[in-house]
Amino acid sequence: MNFASFFSPRLVLTAALACSGLVAAHAGTIKINVVNGSFEQTTYAGTSAQVDYVFNNNAADSQHLAGWTNNTYDGKNVGYNFVVSGNSTTNSNGAYATAYGNAGTVSFWGLQNGTSNGIGPSPDGGNFLAMDGVYEPSTISQVLTGLTVGLNTQVSFWYAGAQQYGYDGPTTEGFTVSLGDGKTTQSQATPILANQNHGFTGWNYETLNFTATSTSETLSFLANGTPNGEPPFSLLDGVSVVQVTPEPSSLLLLGTGVLSAAGFLRRRLVKA
Repeated sequence: MNFASFFSPRLVLTAALACSGLVAAHAGTIKINVVNGSFEQTTYAGTSAQVDYVFNNNAADSQHLAGWTNNTYDGKNVGYNFVVSGNSTTNSNGAYATAYGNAGTVSFWGLQNGTSNGIGPSPDGGNFLAMDGVYEPSTISQVLTGLTVGLNTQVSFWYAGAQQYGYDGPTTEGFTVSLGDGKTTQSQATPILANQNHGFTGWNYETLNFTATSTSETLSFLANGTPNGEPPFSLLDGVSVVQVTPEPSSLLLLGTGVLSAAGFLRRRLVKA
């Protein structure tokens, strides 16, 4: 066999084009479906604005949130988590109300020294979720499907901090986000937001990175807050998930290395 002709310039060019196609085919992201990631799909029943409120085993007296499960904090009763309407407003007393069911069930400070503290819908718009980080805290979760094992899985969302109306003192807010397949659970915490008395932190966009270990995994959010007795509420909206395919630069380096080796071998064979 004539190895010099085997590694012809034409063959090298063909290999280069093939590697270029490989790079293009593997670049980008894969969007994973998150049901109701903006918390707009709700069904109200009864007198409580709490999500899937359970009292005397009566889950009908609640605000149902499509796609999500409000988990229990004690094995029986679900966490103190609420859907806040995107149409909520600050009343004359300074309270920003949920506007779902009994508006007095939970509301947040909307004024700071008589001036709006800025609380309102996130840049994602519409409803958002309010989760108490101290009183009866529990996760809200959803099972994600269609994942590719081993890929970087990015969970992105808007979050903010607020204080329940009628309470005083500075607070802190944040979230612990987890992704697990029942055997392995990965957890990461957002940066903690410091909130002034009767304040609102403003909305912050966060992306956390996980590695998928199964094609189906449970995504969950747990509110973090301090101190006890001065209810800090962590607000959540616009949850989205993508998986990132291998970086083009990595594949390009691999292709370049292969072609360089082929070129070197061809030169050696020609000299021989």
